[in-house]
Amino acid sequence: MNMTMSAPTLLLERETSALVQAFNETRETTELICKPLEVEDYGLQGADFASPPKWHLAHTSWFFETFLLRPLLGGYECFHPAFETLFNSYYNGVGEQFPRPERGLLSRPSVAKVYDYRQYVNRAMGELLSQRGHGQWSTIAERCLLGIQHEKQHQELLLTDIKYSLYKNPLLPAYQKVAPPAGKDTQPQCWRDYEGGLVTVGVDPQSESFYFDNEAPAHQVFLAPFSLSNRLVTNAEYQAFVDDGGYQRSELWLSDGWATVQKHRWRQPLYWREQRGRAMEYGLHGLVERRPQQAVIHLSLYEADAFANWAGARLPSEFEWEFAASQQRLVESPVAGLQPRVASGDQPLLQLQDSAWQWTASSYRPYPGFTIADGAMGEYNGKFMCNQWVLRGGSCVSSAHHLRRSYRNFFYPEDRWQFSGIRLAKKQ
Repeated sequence: MNMTMSAPTLLLERETSALVQAFNETRETTELICKPLEVEDYGLQGADFASPPKWHLAHTSWFFETFLLRPLLGGYECFHPAFETLFNSYYNGVGEQFPRPERGLLSRPSVAKVYDYRQYVNRAMGELLSQRGHGQWSTIAERCLLGIQHEKQHQELLLTDIKYSLYKNPLLPAYQKVAPPAGKDTQPQCWRDYEGGLVTVGVDPQSESFYFDNEAPAHQVFLAPFSLSNRLVTNAEYQAFVDDGGYQRSELWLSDGWATVQKHRWRQPLYWREQRGRAMEYGLHGLVERRPQQAVIHLSLYEADAFANWAGARLPSEFEWEFAASQQRLVESPVAGLQPRVASGDQPLLQLQDSAWQWTASSYRPYPGFTIADGAMGEYNGKFMCNQWVLRGGSCVSSAHHLRRSYRNFFYPEDRWQFSGIRLAKKQ
């Protein structure tokens, strides 16, 4: 997941305190996510695509050190010169990177030293953010806001990576030992129709104080009339696909998907288990009984597409999803502090942003007029716009600040360790 920034409101002096508060809260939240971990858990790396919790903690500090403190805070001394390489993710413009598949080998620095690093960076950032008369204050504010959003993305990655790495342990340990929240009853599936036409997609800079560069610029696309399912596909519905031989029927799968199924011997979603005749599912709370009416999650694009074919439907394009989300008429909640609610006269789309990222049929490509920023900061998105697919919405572990209809998440089609699910589409 990658990012760029727009911070017009936070450039005002009266907004500086909000920026400092957001920075502090974000840094604290990351450490709260790690609080349930045992010290042995901090170095876990269950696969090449995942990263250890300790690395996430250090990398998010490296980001502030590299892009704010070193160039903008006079007299700043780096915490450790080797950290520039150890915790650089993919920024070729900054320098070399330690190989991603080997991050789990970094027993040193210790967990305690990484937390010392975080505090060192926090104190220096406090000093930098106090310099409101700094000649490059606009750059400081923009990059700080970017760093905050970057760390929020890593909070989500922390949870997905922790879940995957703990699952690799035959003991199936729980990240949190408290009981999972009770699931809501799923409403009957129905279809909501959209006329489409010539519509505008992409971020509106006037309505968002922050957005990533892959959400811009706004532009027009033509949509034929289409329909979307009012909710996500459930565990029970996906179980019917499995029971009908879905993983054995090559005609349902894309060619690369079928090859992936055969290579990895997929027979069901990633975290599904059967135990003594009971349908179980591994989650952050450990191994629990699978809930039939809960949205099915942790599916690859290949699995989502195969299910859609089996169901006589398809996946929506990312622009169909965005347009439909923009038509969701909201009214202010009568209770202060709660999210707006859907107007009662509508037939709303459910689970838009609170259950699972939703695979779309759209490849991850730049919008018309997309430009790449100069320098290392330009490596955020542009170079990743190849061989990946777009997901829309948000999941149960997403930051609330990322839940906007223009947000474009993206992963490779075989990826399924993310909280990804299915919303079906079809022609009218």
